[in-house]
Amino acid sequence: MTPAAVGLRCPDHSGKPQGVRRVTTAATRASTGVGARRLNAVTMALIGINVLVYLAELAAGGCVNGLANTPYDHGVLVADAQYGNGSLAGVSHGEWWRLITSAFLHYGPLHLGMNMVSLYFAGSILEQVIGRWRYVLLYIVSGLAGAAGALYWTPHAPTVGASGAIFGVFGALLVLERRGNIATGGQVAGLIVLNLVITLAYRSSISVGGHIGGLIGGLLLMIAFVRFLRSWQVSLAAAAVVAAAAIVVAYSGI
Repeated sequence: MTPAAVGLRCPDHSGKPQGVRRVTTAATRASTGVGARRLNAVTMALIGINVLVYLAELAAGGCVNGLANTPYDHGVLVADAQYGNGSLAGVSHGEWWRLITSAFLHYGPLHLGMNMVSLYFAGSILEQVIGRWRYVLLYIVSGLAGAAGALYWTPHAPTVGASGAIFGVFGALLVLERRGNIATGGQVAGLIVLNLVITLAYRSSISVGGHIGGLIGGLLLMIAFVRFLRSWQVSLAAAAVVAAAAIVVAYSGI
């Protein structure tokens, strides 16, 4: 019910969206572009960073597939590798930053484009619903969880891409869908199942561990967010706990 000058009015007659309608109206506005410059600033910034990193790879002499360049060599996720000069590299050799940098590297324009389209639509909705700083936390932690899953599943396979973080965004939207905070008619669950089927079908070229790890990270952190939504201190602590667990999993895999 909505307070009005004539008493209490139901949402259908008050002229103002309430509850789930209020959330879905905002989410629709974010995904359709109305007011998107205000609502999805973080999402657009993340897309911009990913594109700039790819352009930097090309500028560094890399091929169109994002290989054979300095950013890739020093940022790709791998437990153990060898540089051209014979020196060892990888997460197991102290290069922990690869857990993060790998999420901003991509294998060519098709890989980059598919991930950025997914990030634009899913990320814009999530950013509007949970707020910018919680969205940033969830994206980073999900990316870290995706890297942990990739290292645990295939520690010696070079892995790059934002898909781990994007699966985390999917996981967060699934929690909101199941709670009724967004009305999508089960589309998020269907999207996740479809993408997992594709992941398993093409597991020779897609990081299964990265996708599953990111999904789990996003699910866990979003559950904590909705439970402690009013306390940013608890939300920050939850993000730290999930990130720490991801790091433990990552190093246990190597």
